[in-house]
Amino acid sequence: MLQTRWIVRAPIPLFRAGLGWLFGGRFVMVEHTGRKSGEPRYVVLEVIERETNALRVASGHGPRAQWLKNLAANPAARLWVGRSKGVPAMARVLPEIDAAAALARYARVHPDAWDHLKGAMDELNGGEAIIPVVEFTPPSR
Repeated sequence: MLQTRWIVRAPIPLFRAGLGWLFGGRFVMVEHTGRKSGEPRYVVLEVIERETNALRVASGHGPRAQWLKNLAANPAARLWVGRSKGVPAMARVLPEIDAAAALARYARVHPDAWDHLKGAMDELNGGEAIIPVVEFTPPSR
């Protein structure tokens, strides 16, 4: 399913229309800037963990995901989650040890979703997958 582009992109129009609340806060739409084009790009991702001023997402396509490469080049983003629209945020890729801890917590809370994600990623990568985790926080003032 991670390879079916139209399915993965289907929620974007709903978020852009202000209907992100339909996903109950479990998903976030991220607006980021294309590293080559400079154009706005959009991706909808599952929130694997949430804290007061942080959202964490996992890269379902591993380190080669275009949105991940774009955020590495320019970490400024805007987030749509629940009823919130276009909230400014900064992205950072978590160190492997922190990513592993976040994924372990996600696996405990959502074991079925974790089995699906991990299985799809391992299949996509032809073996044990590397799953980067990105944390979004409010920009520094």
